Amino acid sequence: DMRELADSVVAELTDRRGNDNAEIVIADLPSTVGDRAQLRQVLVNLIGNALKFTRKSSRPRIEIGWQPAEEGTVFHVRDNGVGFNMKYAPKLFQVFQRLHNPEQYEGTGVGLAIVQRIVQRHGGRVWAEGESNVGATFYVRLPGVPGGESGTPAAPALETAAPGPEVAP
Repeated sequence: DMRELADSVVAELTDRRGNDNAEIVIADLPSTVGDRAQLRQVLVNLIGNALKFTRKSSRPRIEIGWQPAEEGTVFHVRDNGVGFNMKYAPKLFQVFQRLHNPEQYEGTGVGLAIVQRIVQRHGGRVWAEGESNVGATFYVRLPGVPGGESGTPAAPALETAAPGPEVAP
């Protein structure tokens, strides 16, 4: 159950990181087929990044939602954090590639590469869209019955973040 996984990951990460000021909206996510531990790791990495990159937002908001797809379900994690310039999108899923200053944002640059590898092992696809100082959305398409067994599609759209400091790649 992806909703149960998302709830537990959010609870764990907000407790550990002290990000309890973020508004986190989790849609009624459908079930999917896959390795529970690996899918949990995908959520840990994506939600963890959303928490990290909204930390400096005045009103941080993270949305975890989904849409049915032709051959499965597309889950997404959307935030109103620092975002990224789309010209750097191809680098996002490469090992040790970072788009943000390591002094401002902790991390090793392997989290999204791990996400991509897990999703590909499940026969799926991962991609991202973003805009600097507006936010980012990470999508994970997993094969199977569109929409799984239950759930209602994605939560409402995010408000944009107030402009923050420009972040160099």
